[in-house]
Formats: sequence, C-alpha cells, structure tokens
Amino acid sequence: METAKDTVQHDAVLPGGDDDTPALSSHALEALKEFLAEQSRAVEEASSAAAEDDVALVSEDWRLSQFWYNRETAETVANEVLNLCRSIDSPAIACIACPTLYAYLKKIDPNAPAQILEYDKRFEQYGSEFTFYDYNLPEDLPSSMKHSYPIIVADPPYLSQECLEKVAKTISFLTKPGQAYLLLLTGEVQSGRASELLGLRPCSFRPDHSSKLGNEFRLFTNYDPGTRLGGWEQV
Repeated sequence: METAKDTVQHDAVLPGGDDDTPALSSHALEALKEFLAEQSRAVEEASSAAAEDDVALVSEDWRLSQFWYNRETAETVANEVLNLCRSIDSPAIACIACPTLYAYLKKIDPNAPAQILEYDKRFEQYGSEFTFYDYNLPEDLPSSMKHSYPIIVADPPYLSQECLEKVAKTISFLTKPGQAYLLLLTGEVQSGRASELLGLRPCSFRPDHSSKLGNEFRLFTNYDPGTRLGGWEQV
C-alpha cells in the first residue's frame, strides 16, 4: 500500500515558481495529514494503555523513606499474595508499610481482604482499610487486629536492626495462630536478621523500585513458594 511518505515523494511539485519553493499537491497533503493522525492515535493509545497498567499513588516522600515498587514487582508480589488467599478459608492480608502492594492488590482484585498499616496519613483515602502505624510503637494497634492475619507482607521503612526488630514485634502481634504466610521485602543487608528474627529465607525473585536505589533488595518468605517467585534461593 502506498504510504503518505511515498505519496509526498511522488507528488511534490518541483521548484519552478517565482520563489522556487517546493509545494505539495492537495492529494499529498491529505495523505500526510492522515498519516500524522494515525501516528498521534497510536501514541495516545500507548499512553492510555500504560496509564491503565500503572496504579496512581501519592508522590514519594523521601523524608519518610518512601520508595514505591515498580509495576512488575508490585504485580508479582500481589499475585503471589492472592494465590495464597485462595488456599485459605478466611483470608486476611496485613500490608505493613507497603502501600504499593496494597494498591495493586485492590487493582487486581477489588475484593481482596487487605488492610494497610501506614504512618503516612495521606493513605487515609483508603477509608476503613487504613490503620495508622508507627513502627516505634509496634503493638499500638486496635485490639481487633491482634492475631487476625494469616497473610502478612512487611516492608520496613529503614534498613536497620532496630527497625526490623520492632516490625517483627508487629508481625507477631498480627499473626494468626496456625499456618501463617509471611513475606518481607527489605535490603539484602538484612538477610541474617530476617533469618534470626523471623525464620525467613530469600527468594530468587528480586524486587525493584520505580526510583533506583543503591541498596539491593530481596524478598524473604517463611514458606517454600515452589516455582513461584523463582523459588527459595539455593544456598
């Protein structure tokens, strides 16, 4: 099929007027307009598709050590959590300081039984599924949440022993007795502490953030994910 570019080349009027300025025939102009319109539609559709894939979040506040996951990480972890939900009779998910995960869980499954525990009160927009959380007060939470969650995902805001120890107390407060699934996203430097405090092992899947960070991050679990998440990393 003849493209607008081809038409322009064939139908251009050669220099020869008073000012020797090239001109396009009306046929070539129409073809060019159609071509440019198609290109514009393609760009708009691509932008719209990208917007639908991503979840809109409030801007990161570095003062609160906020770094949102990129879409691949958020979707991978969210799908793993939803897979775990299907294996539990009465699932309930606690998302400790990981609002990106919460947002993607609700995008994939609006009925996902998730609660977000966050210090940043901008997330009060999530209504009754938001609980204010200060890791410095690890058990200062509603009594109704105690031992109520068979699935807990935590992303401590700081890569320090003190922060992880306090978040571990929160996890203990929230964990439902019996079979409970725990996922921890934190820096690789916390590997030893994650094992000692919570009995976790690293998965082969490597989480990533929208903002490039200098620290390597890992995903740890207290259960063998099998072939999911790349499985437990072999020692």
